[in-house]
Amino acid sequence: MNLSNPLTILIELPTWLGDAVMATATIEELVKKYPKAKLTFFGSYISIEALKAHPNCIKSIVDESKESKTRLFWLYKIAKKLGQFDMMISFRSSFMSMLFLKFIRAKEKLQYKKSVFHGHQVEKYASLLGFKPKKLKLYQKPFEYKNKTVGLNPGATYGSAKRWYPKEFAKVADILSKEYGYDIVIFGGLNEKEMAKEIEENLNIKNFINLAGKTSVKELIEKIAGLSLFITNDSGPMHVAAAYQVPTIALFGPTNHKETSQWSNPNGYIISKYLDCAPCMKRECPLKHHKCMKDITAEDVISTIKAHRLFDK
Repeated sequence: MNLSNPLTILIELPTWLGDAVMATATIEELVKKYPKAKLTFFGSYISIEALKAHPNCIKSIVDESKESKTRLFWLYKIAKKLGQFDMMISFRSSFMSMLFLKFIRAKEKLQYKKSVFHGHQVEKYASLLGFKPKKLKLYQKPFEYKNKTVGLNPGATYGSAKRWYPKEFAKVADILSKEYGYDIVIFGGLNEKEMAKEIEENLNIKNFINLAGKTSVKELIEKIAGLSLFITNDSGPMHVAAAYQVPTIALFGPTNHKETSQWSNPNGYIISKYLDCAPCMKRECPLKHHKCMKDITAEDVISTIKAHRLFDK
């Protein structure tokens, strides 16, 4: 490949926030190899908003093909409009992405395939280019809180099986506020406002703010990046915290922590009951008892924070 001029690279990002953040380790290695590369990002609104701050990004396009009358024709038109690239990398394995790849004019084309490599999702993405991934990287500037602050993230887009209980989140928040002086921030998307409200209703403190449904993607990243401590389900915000190495307690039930836990966060810890029925990878508990999350208690979280001295971080 001719390196006399800056490389032009089109990157089709993963759809979900967490997957997009996990792809950043590969993107960082790519830029390390080609420091002057000019990146064009193509992807969902949330993935574009998370990654478009990259200093090598010269253009970002939101994939609106699902809203069009003819999705394939929309992708064909945008491919022709984008022009020529030295390389295209797709972090999506779908059939539609394969067709989009064919429409794009590029000297070299690479598409992620789910079944090729077994391991952590970060490693799966990196295997596409033969890289050894290091740290995740986002470029939003961390928010500066006035006091030490813990974030609570009760949501998880994939399904209800991944979600811990609002009353338990509230118990943890009460202890962290009353005994250790933390301010509390509740996070969540528009569809998670009800859960966030339930946490709020169970709190016995006043030094909290409920931001569920009130932040842009950029603001969400900035607010998480500035936290002293984060308590979260397996979710996109969990990976945002990993990118900034925020001290984190991640609660795992039906999903596989070996594949989707925080990557390279020395201050990240997992709580899981490791039941025989887990990880089932289901959106809802197929056995109807949800013990993988129900058996996790507020005391488990506080004990883990104490054991690893996360108060001191």
